[in-house]
Amino acid sequence: MLEAIKPTGTANFLDRRELIAANIGAAGTISVDGKDYAVGPCDMLYVGMGASDVRFSGAGAKFYLLSAPAHASYPTTLIRQSDAKRLEMGSQETANERTIFQFVNADSVKTCQLVVGLTSFAPGSVWNTMPAHVHDRRMEAYLYFDLKPDAFVVHLMGEPDETRHIIMRNEEAVISPPWSIHAGAGTGSYTFIWAMAGDNIDYTDAEKIGMDELL
Repeated sequence: MLEAIKPTGTANFLDRRELIAANIGAAGTISVDGKDYAVGPCDMLYVGMGASDVRFSGAGAKFYLLSAPAHASYPTTLIRQSDAKRLEMGSQETANERTIFQFVNADSVKTCQLVVGLTSFAPGSVWNTMPAHVHDRRMEAYLYFDLKPDAFVVHLMGEPDETRHIIMRNEEAVISPPWSIHAGAGTGSYTFIWAMAGDNIDYTDAEKIGMDELL
């Protein structure tokens, strides 16, 4: 059950917030104010502001929760991976041939702040989001999963002229502030969920960083 926490300052967790629950495990169920939603592997459920009773169930299901303050209430919506907007990006030559699934877009579900998607890679490709970019009007969080036990992702962040790295292992998440780049490469195949919250939900609102600018 989704319980209230002190930092929200509200009686219920979603009194002034919205939520997206992404399932990175086996099939499960999410109940929202008495209505059940069957959430399959790599499916997501958007829950709008004002929902008071949210419960999770399913042996083997793993729900990754993303939440942000909200100013309006929008309908709870199940977003299956098969219904997400699909984009093919990158190339084999640059080791970043990948499929991007935009779960929140103009044709799927309306949110206040949350923008969420999932990226998977073609065999032999390991680089994500390169060339790098920043977006001053929103932060981003990455969750890496589907990594083998001995595998990891080198996650790059920091200002373009002062980059740093973090070693990320299976089912670990990292927050990237608006001033930071975010990119990475894995020692093997992996999947990641990226989520943004901030002043706008325009995918193209980003400042690209040239390959020669990274230090």
